Amino acid sequence: MTEQPQLQLITERLLLRPFTLSDAPVVQRLAGASEIADTTTNIPHPYPEGAAAAWIAGHATQIAAGTNYPFAIIRRADETLVGAIELHVQPAHHRAEMGYWIGVPYWRQGYATEAARRVIAFGFDTLGLNRIYATYFTRNPASRRVMEKAGMRYEGTLREWIRHADRYEDCGICAILRKDYEQAV
Repeated sequence: MTEQPQLQLITERLLLRPFTLSDAPVVQRLAGASEIADTTTNIPHPYPEGAAAAWIAGHATQIAAGTNYPFAIIRRADETLVGAIELHVQPAHHRAEMGYWIGVPYWRQGYATEAARRVIAFGFDTLGLNRIYATYFTRNPASRRVMEKAGMRYEGTLREWIRHADRYEDCGICAILRKDYEQAV
């Protein structure tokens, strides 16, 4: 890929755009909720002071390298940052792992599914991927529902796959292949 892909993705209700350092206080507050750490593999609780700014500061290098595409999930109606979604690309295999979180005040409003559908389209249409997958803690069936509503298929359970908060977690895995996506479009 010789030029950077368009990183402003629009849906009916959302704008997915690169994070800016001015987003750090909101990310710090939303990602700092214990419920977010409890349902994600990479967000600690308590969330360290300055972690959001440090995380955002690393994005430009990752995007330029084509290895990670993190997006702020912005509600278009009022420009409120409600969460994050990203594709962590493994270029040699033409695949990416999708990860996301939505701030607790914005749960159960369909934002994760809407963002996931758009990021999946970006992965196939713009990045030329063949496979996009995501994992979730099996004790969090809402995350599996997001993935399935976005077109992904359940592929199985990885038993005790992650050690999280001093316990082993079973993780479900869902994925969508380019051919599945093309048939659905």
